[in-house]
Amino acid sequence: MRRLIGAWIVIVIAFGVGCKKQASSTGGLSGVVSLDGSSTVFPISEAVAEEFQKQNPGVRVTVGLSGTGGGFKRFSSGETDINNASRPIKPEELAMAAEQHVGFIEIPVGFDGITVAINPQNTFVDLLTVQELKKIWEPNSAIKTWRDIRANWPANPITLYGPGTDSGTFDYFTETVVGKAQSARNDFTASEDDNVLVHGVAGDSNALGFFGFAYYVENRDKLKAVAIDGGAGPVTPTNDTIIDGTYQPLSRPLFLYVRADAAKRPEVAAFIDFYLTAGRQLVKEVGYSPLPDSTYNLVLGRFRAGTVGTMYTDTSKRLALEERLTTIR
Repeated sequence: MRRLIGAWIVIVIAFGVGCKKQASSTGGLSGVVSLDGSSTVFPISEAVAEEFQKQNPGVRVTVGLSGTGGGFKRFSSGETDINNASRPIKPEELAMAAEQHVGFIEIPVGFDGITVAINPQNTFVDLLTVQELKKIWEPNSAIKTWRDIRANWPANPITLYGPGTDSGTFDYFTETVVGKAQSARNDFTASEDDNVLVHGVAGDSNALGFFGFAYYVENRDKLKAVAIDGGAGPVTPTNDTIIDGTYQPLSRPLFLYVRADAAKRPEVAAFIDFYLTAGRQLVKEVGYSPLPDSTYNLVLGRFRAGTVGTMYTDTSKRLALEERLTTIR
């Protein structure tokens, strides 16, 4: 009996030590961190969530995929802590958040270059100008075949793939290329899931589509990126051309929007801190362009200070990201 009692005490002590070790390794964190929104930002947040949970097994991080606009609806109604966004928040989304008394912290996390892709079997398209992209995608477009774009191209019909209307990528592309957000022809295959668009282009020699750079990088053996001429000559999307801004006009920052009340919870604060420190290297690993360290440090300071609101109330100002971070509060 004494031996049994002694053994039980040893087990209890060992269990207690084990629990203390686990509590130490997790920092005592527990709870759920919920994200939704952009399919473009999804690969970054998914990778960061996976690494964060390895170090903090007491925290569960969920990452949804309903598009930037759809994510903002859930975010403003209090269903999620964080919204992934591939564009700045819109005025109507600001109003929606205000109506629900939702304050938020705006956090840039990386750069993306919207990639215009074709099937590798397409050997005649070497580049497209922004004006040609506009003719292809504008409402009531007369472009039905490749020859409608250039007379020396074949008369094969074009099959188009693009993000759905809840996508921030769709908003940014249409505003930048067509001239008005949400303005585009309606005879294309649309999806909020960029993987659907990738498979569509990869399976059709006459296809053309656009989506986030990471989805091209992940599938570069199945796709061909088209060089875009924004007026200064054709430029192909790469990490370097996206970061230095030469891939114009389709380079743009990517964001997290964190509910101000959620940011006060230890597990959410720790997740964002991890995202902006250890998570920096994951941005590049999943195929996007990380911010310079100096910019990440400014963003981290913005989050830790709890700076609420958007830097993009006036989008007519063509300010670099660091300028916005240092001059707009």
